[in-house]
Amino acid sequence: MRNLVKVLFFLIITIGAYLIVQLIAGDLAVSVLSSVSVLFTLSIIFIGFVIFLENRNPSHTITWLVLLGSFPLFGFLFYIFFGRNIKKRRLFEKKAVLDEQLIQEDERIHREAIEKMTHMGDHQQLLFKLAHRLGHTPITYRTSSKVLTNGEETFSHIFEEIKKATHHIHLEYYILRHDDLGQELKDILIEKAKNGVIVRFLYDDVGSLKLSRQYIADLEKAGVQIVPFLPVRLPLLNNKINFRNHRKIVVIDGEVGFVGGLNIGDEYMGRSRQYGFWRDTHLMIKGEAVRDLQQIFMQDWYYMTNERCSGVDYFKDFSHLESTTEGVQMIAGGPDKQWEVIKNLFFSMIISAKKSIWIASPYFVPDDDILSALKIAALSGVDVRIIAPKNPDKRIVFHASRSYFPELLDAGAKVYEYDQGFMHSKFIIVDNELASIGTANMDMRSFHLNFEVNAFLYKTKSTEKLVNDFLGDLEQSHEIVSEEFAKRPLRVRLFESTARLLSPLL
Repeated sequence: MRNLVKVLFFLIITIGAYLIVQLIAGDLAVSVLSSVSVLFTLSIIFIGFVIFLENRNPSHTITWLVLLGSFPLFGFLFYIFFGRNIKKRRLFEKKAVLDEQLIQEDERIHREAIEKMTHMGDHQQLLFKLAHRLGHTPITYRTSSKVLTNGEETFSHIFEEIKKATHHIHLEYYILRHDDLGQELKDILIEKAKNGVIVRFLYDDVGSLKLSRQYIADLEKAGVQIVPFLPVRLPLLNNKINFRNHRKIVVIDGEVGFVGGLNIGDEYMGRSRQYGFWRDTHLMIKGEAVRDLQQIFMQDWYYMTNERCSGVDYFKDFSHLESTTEGVQMIAGGPDKQWEVIKNLFFSMIISAKKSIWIASPYFVPDDDILSALKIAALSGVDVRIIAPKNPDKRIVFHASRSYFPELLDAGAKVYEYDQGFMHSKFIIVDNELASIGTANMDMRSFHLNFEVNAFLYKTKSTEKLVNDFLGDLEQSHEIVSEEFAKRPLRVRLFESTARLLSPLL
């Protein structure tokens, strides 16, 4: 930010001086046009210099320089809104400290997790140890989980559990809409709040930009505590717009939780004419892992409100539940973390695969590490399959995704496009026994910029359900044939290449 201010101040002084000279010398119109030209040139030079000094990833640096050089005005504005790389550590220093303070690691759970890991393979043990070290949450063996397929099943379960709430309801969503589904949720929450249930609702300020003030006012009037995450009031002077809370969390009475890909909106129920059928996946959990999901919500809530919640009303004791060999681990990732948690865990899953890697993602924009790992796995004979949407909801991201398909196909991976509507499921399955499901897409924004949360599953019935769902999705998809895909028009390939060039910025 400090560098940007210096650049803008220098530009203003330079252009002002140039205008004064030209006014004294002659034609005002010529002076203005010349000044604009000088402004464009100086913006490229000096913003490029600032980007260079920030020591970004080389691909990111080159992308920004090309964008500024090719489209000076557009590039300048895009950089002002999305490109400033103020140190994430500085921006989220408070949150990182609070997170460390709030971590309430259960030694019994940790000890049991270490003991139960002995039945896993060496590579699987390494993965969960890595997840524990990066995410500060142990794998739990007293957790039941259920895969919820699509909006109807997901929201029927969520609303049913919310109606049962007696103490508290915690919700955290990226997108919250005031449509039919949003209204149904609002009515239920108002009724529960009036009956004395504590309701806390955290929504992303940018993702829910179109949310009506009346919707919020109605909830607040009923006693619901509803708070925006990282509100953005002056985008030109605020870099928070680039770091968004993409998490979808529901925790009820500290006993049942939900996490997955579905936001609050009619399109997620398949009611949108534009998208049609909406294929998505969510996960319901009960037992020990709910404590960790609750902790993730509490850390976000504390960061925005300074309200600390603790005690047995929020963090239940599940030691009475029977211990199993089915492992569940909740992992949070985000720009407040020292390491790129979810990206590193995905990478570890991919390189550990012995037989298969199956991925469903609406936005497939991997960075170099993930792309290389997938290609090497495919070249090594691992069954790599990827399901992506046939039709876009974000055109640039859609075409950027397709630019990665040829080299994956050349490596031996199989790529499918979902035909029955929009594919929004976000999960990865390795060797039919290890899986991750949650809010993170297989893209750079989820890896580097967004706050995300995923559940990692080991040999659970939910893993088996994900395998069966993936096979069912394949039947509703068509495989991309390399020879046919190569015949797409030149204009399409040019657009894909341009979109890929911009992918580090998406």
